[in-house]
Amino acid sequence: MAENTYTVVKRTPTVAEYMQLRAAAGLSPFSEEAAAKGLAGTIFAIVLEQGDRVVGMGRLIGDGGCFFQIVDIAVNPSDQGLGLGKTIMRELMEFVTTQLPASAYVSLIADVPANQLYKKFGFVETAPRSLGMARRAR
Repeated sequence: MAENTYTVVKRTPTVAEYMQLRAAAGLSPFSEEAAAKGLAGTIFAIVLEQGDRVVGMGRLIGDGGCFFQIVDIAVNPSDQGLGLGKTIMRELMEFVTTQLPASAYVSLIADVPANQLYKKFGFVETAPRSLGMARRAR
């Protein structure tokens, strides 16, 4: 495999891959126990590999019919700027548009400036009609 060749693999990341990519990308940490439970609820996921390295991921979670959320879009910092985030989103959106019911509501929480990427895939800000809200369990 060429040094700069990335492979798209349709699978859920392992707990170790998930924890490592979240940390590398500066996303909030979770315990291994929480990660294992969360990953088990994945509806569809993409992992980007370069040789034996996992360099990116993205997941779709939801109730299976009405509501879905795109989460965990992460690319290793040393691999950013190469369009890998777009590749992850393109793969997730292919699943969304071909496998989910047409009436499904797909949402995400966008960090700035990643919101510009998501706009390219048809996502729009919901304010002022609705606002995203969040909290931690404890």
